[in-house]
Amino acid sequence: MVVGLQKEEGFKAQIMAKVTTPKGKLVRKFGENIFGNPKYDKLLNRKPYAPGQHGQGRRSKLSNYGIQLQEKQKIKFMYGLLEKQFKLTFQKADKMEGETGTNMLQLLESRLDNIVYRVGFAPSRPAARQLVSHKHFLVNNKVVNIPSYIVKPGDTVEVRVKSKKMDIILESMRRIKGDIDLAWLSLDKAKMKGTFISVPDRDDMQLTVNEQLVVELYSK
Repeated sequence: MVVGLQKEEGFKAQIMAKVTTPKGKLVRKFGENIFGNPKYDKLLNRKPYAPGQHGQGRRSKLSNYGIQLQEKQKIKFMYGLLEKQFKLTFQKADKMEGETGTNMLQLLESRLDNIVYRVGFAPSRPAARQLVSHKHFLVNNKVVNIPSYIVKPGDTVEVRVKSKKMDIILESMRRIKGDIDLAWLSLDKAKMKGTFISVPDRDDMQLTVNEQLVVELYSK
């Protein structure tokens, strides 16, 4: 029992080291490209096992608490939130009508940095967050440089004129073949302008996460 707890606490300590833990190690730990950058798909193809000396062995079995904690950290890292930001998002979702887990994901998907990533203006959420912070996007024709800004249905997000020739944006958009595969977003590639059509339903988010585990974790 003590050994099991030590393993869980070790996992918790490692996963909480947001700044010092390389993203490649986190991707391999979760077994999924949670950051969206194509380079991590290549990494997972080369090394489809957990990092560390015993990474190719059988994964340690976590308790229910460990599984819940892992899923929370997975979502938190995926969207690039600090612990306090994530908890505040959950608390806001819990006060809304409907299912708390779905509400939480809807809030996260409505963030400006996520929208920038989802419509294809950036290759990953971290890149999108940096581009938003550097004032490369307009929301309804006004500059917004707050990554956590909540975009509302009907809002438009477009690349500023002076930023339309940036290599990172152009390279990211070249990866888009045809229309984007998200019913709740639209993109005008010629104008580099996206529209947030509606708050997405859970089935339309295309996320491989189990938000109910987070609800169970915070309910303890």
